[in-house]
Amino acid sequence: MSSSTDQIEPSLPGRRDILAGAAGFMAAIAGLSAMSPRASAQAAPRPHILYILADDLGYADVGFHGSDIQTPNIDALARDGARLRQFYAQPMCTPTRAALMTGRYPLRYGLQTGVIPSGASYGLATEEFLLPQALKEVGYRTALVGKWHLGHARQEFWPRQRGFDHFYGPLVGEIDHFKHEAHGALDWYRDNELLREDGYDTELLGAEASRLIGAHDPRTPLFLYLSFTAPHTPFQAPQRYIDRYAGFADPSRRLYAAMITAMDEQIGKVVEALRSLGMRENTLIVFHSDNGGTRSKMFVGEGAFTGDLPASNEPFRDGKGTLYEGGTRVVALANWPGRIRAGELGGVMHVVDMLPTLAHLAGASLEKARPLDGRNAWEALSSLGGMARNDVVYNVEPTQGAVREGPWKLHWSAVLPPKIELYNLDRDPSETSDVSEQNPEIVTRLQQRVVELARSMAPPLFYAAALRATLSAPLSTPSEAISRLGSQDD
Repeated sequence: MSSSTDQIEPSLPGRRDILAGAAGFMAAIAGLSAMSPRASAQAAPRPHILYILADDLGYADVGFHGSDIQTPNIDALARDGARLRQFYAQPMCTPTRAALMTGRYPLRYGLQTGVIPSGASYGLATEEFLLPQALKEVGYRTALVGKWHLGHARQEFWPRQRGFDHFYGPLVGEIDHFKHEAHGALDWYRDNELLREDGYDTELLGAEASRLIGAHDPRTPLFLYLSFTAPHTPFQAPQRYIDRYAGFADPSRRLYAAMITAMDEQIGKVVEALRSLGMRENTLIVFHSDNGGTRSKMFVGEGAFTGDLPASNEPFRDGKGTLYEGGTRVVALANWPGRIRAGELGGVMHVVDMLPTLAHLAGASLEKARPLDGRNAWEALSSLGGMARNDVVYNVEPTQGAVREGPWKLHWSAVLPPKIELYNLDRDPSETSDVSEQNPEIVTRLQQRVVELARSMAPPLFYAAALRATLSAPLSTPSEAISRLGSQDD
């Protein structure tokens, strides 16, 4: 693949102050012990960590969940590893990434609502102690290859300032996959420098991850966070991938499938790079989506979209941006040869659990972290038995909240007219039968939990940014008046 590169001096904040659909969007979402870091690569129990995140991948859209979309490399990792059947993320991109980095629910620091828009100036609070910072303290080399989406307007929010030794990719949430632009502004970086570069972003990210691994000293533990932009809109892919799905009648699904297969191919190349360097046997690979696939155009992103949305979250209800299972229960797996047995883990896990779990395996201290919501899930993960947790906070914000306790899930919409739903997920994972009227005591108990969380949550930063963008927009002069003014000037 040919590429031409040149460094461009970034301007700060320098991003176009555009927030597409801000007002409408705002309304819509009213056993393994640690050993010395000096141990050799062959003897060290501390794993290298390859953490792979897909972007808006539907739960049903991988081969090992029965899809006709080709994902042979992801399927191989699932076949030989743990398939996580009840792994939860947040309902949208920024909150999930924040939960992974902090081990804390986003409601703790104001990132529980929406995503960080391109025109916003806020980011993940710098007071939070992040996963790469913890791993660096015990000798890990840390790298983010791919999407960040935890703050872009000020450099203090950027990956290199938050514990990553290396960063390559976009800062914001949605870019053109070939031009690497958001709203016409370049958003592609190597470390802290803007970079103009030719190529399809999925292939560039895979190549960069493979290059980093090839140049890495296996005696030093590696944390590589590979955060793809696929299959997030806009649906774009090289023609050779699109041609594989010529039999798909729907053009959007053809492109969506092509993006997933392109990502899968790069994952295979990265795994092969680990194998070639002799690192594969001591590398823990985690793969999951940042939220469910998109089923509502309200949550497509900042760009325009026409046609049918192709993602499938079957058998679950709804998708990205909602607190139903289709928005939060995501495709997930973990693979570590000889350490994680092949099979299914039916117990509940949440993305906040990954920070304490990975810190445990790395022998990293979390004393600097704020009070965690995550729990060390290694025992359940390694044995494929037991429950990592019995409860989940899906999200709590001023307009809605959802929590789970055992099999019981409360979904509470506070927007007028209010609506309360209760589901037994053991019996009804598709959330088709609301049993709130039959179980008033359970409803009351779970409502109390939501209210407790709401009283202590940080105000959502999204609302202030959206209001500011709306109130500071220029006058919307009717086009007819402008036309008449032009005629008068003539």
